[in-house]
Amino acid sequence: MAAFLVGLSVGPYDIGPLEVLRISAARVAWFPLDSGDTNAAQVVVLTLRWPRVLLAMLVGVALSCSGAALQGCFRNPLVEPYILGVSSGAAFGAALAIVFPHLLPSVAAAAFGFGLLAVSATSALSRVRGTTAVVTLVLIGVAVGSFFSALVSGLKYLADEAALREIVFWLMGGFYYATWEDVRVVAPTVVLCFLLMWRQSWRLNLLSLGDDEARSLGVHPPRVRRLMLVAATLATAVSVAASGTIAWVGLMVPHAARMLLGADNRFVIPASAALGGSYLILCDALARSLTTHEIPLGIITSVLGAPYLFYLLRGKLGGLAG
Repeated sequence: MAAFLVGLSVGPYDIGPLEVLRISAARVAWFPLDSGDTNAAQVVVLTLRWPRVLLAMLVGVALSCSGAALQGCFRNPLVEPYILGVSSGAAFGAALAIVFPHLLPSVAAAAFGFGLLAVSATSALSRVRGTTAVVTLVLIGVAVGSFFSALVSGLKYLADEAALREIVFWLMGGFYYATWEDVRVVAPTVVLCFLLMWRQSWRLNLLSLGDDEARSLGVHPPRVRRLMLVAATLATAVSVAASGTIAWVGLMVPHAARMLLGADNRFVIPASAALGGSYLILCDALARSLTTHEIPLGIITSVLGAPYLFYLLRGKLGGLAG
């Protein structure tokens, strides 16, 4: 709630927290704001900032929970939601729609579709004799991501100056054009995927013991992994389609949740949702307020995320040395 209040108050147009609360409370029964309302503060809070803050929260929840679930599936703390190529596929779809708008008029829909296509290609190529090894899946995901990244580079080469600038800004991520329609599209998918991942969290705990031990306790590891991959992929794809590529959130936030609450995924997944949503709201507030021009959100998360990963690695290495 504190992050929400900061996100609604901070920005080029100065509106105090009490004024934000008054406007929000006055309209809670019938917002979004009627288009005929001419009060500047109400328009800024209800039409611009509320959908932006909600979208930032939803994307933060999606990326953080997907990262926590995939780290549990693969038993690897360095796995992130983009590991299977969804971000590169979505970037190619968005770039294709920007360069050839007559073929693909919707950037978000193209990004979502090609993100799912990339993960589907990863899943199909990694299946050998009806089974999929975790290592093979990750390696194929890296290869598919590299392939789509090369295609994005080719589109950058072909794009004119205006399209190239739009591609670069989309790749850096942000909520510049967030609307209530975006929230209505993203929210159902993110909420359903979060609930599915949380419901399966106790099975993720058993996967951490190894596949043989999990089977002996009544869990079917391939089925659980498929469910987690589908939920994480859908949540990540819809998030990338709405906001562009936002790095580090799905990697660092689950680690922060584990540092606070331990390794039990029944608590890590909802804690990752709360921390990820709050973190991305605050990062977006920084992006809007640090300078007179808005900073792409991916820059903020990368600047904050890289030192955090260095801190984690130093702690791990220090523990091993000790």
